[in-house]
Amino acid sequence: MSTRARTYDAHVVRRERLSAHLVRLELAVDGFVSTGVPDEWVGLVVPGQFQSRYYTVRSYADGRLLLDVVVHETGLVTEWVLRDDCAGSTVTITEPKGSFEPPADAQWLMLVGDLTALPAIARIAETTDLPTRVWAEVPDHLPDYLPSDLAVTWRDGHGAGLAEVVEGLEWPEGEGYFWMAGESAQMRAIRTHLMRVRGLPAASYDVMGYWRAAGRRQPRAVDPGPIWRAGKAAGHSDEQIWARYDEARS
Repeated sequence: MSTRARTYDAHVVRRERLSAHLVRLELAVDGFVSTGVPDEWVGLVVPGQFQSRYYTVRSYADGRLLLDVVVHETGLVTEWVLRDDCAGSTVTITEPKGSFEPPADAQWLMLVGDLTALPAIARIAETTDLPTRVWAEVPDHLPDYLPSDLAVTWRDGHGAGLAEVVEGLEWPEGEGYFWMAGESAQMRAIRTHLMRVRGLPAASYDVMGYWRAAGRRQPRAVDPGPIWRAGKAAGHSDEQIWARYDEARS
């Protein structure tokens, strides 16, 4: 029996420039089944390439999948998404996977991230009933991207100041859930802070490295799911598992 992830052919029916650094793709895809997990991601393989890059599913309904793509200085998808023939292209999508899983007794959510995290933050905020606070550091003005009734602290930038934000947070009383995504090196430092300084149990947070800063070698596209499951099965600590994930991406 094959263990390879299922893939889907998808047609780019629309491209919309949401801001200077954010482009929305609307894909028509048959047979796609969402996990329902609000931070779910899919692998995207664009024409002329064989390597996938992972993107959060902004929404899915009636055979239409929305992906909001952050435009970096360089990158396989960045170069393609800005081309005139992007709309009308056929791409490959992998089956979705997600990791957002607050404890059953969670009383609040704290969501932190840069522009790459914003699609997941928006979808989480739209689907949760828990009191939610957001801290977002983005280079563009996107006042209507998140729900209007959401408590949001906006910062201007590309995410370089997020570690400082997390270290200065005032944490609510009671049990809750902390979710964050952004540049890989910062996420490693923040996971260390949450584990060693805050002493949070593993079930109380999820911190994901979505990309690596320009000037460093671009990481391989690595699905964290198998590494996480294998690490748990082997009895490894969260710190050991995330170190293995970062190593696989380097």
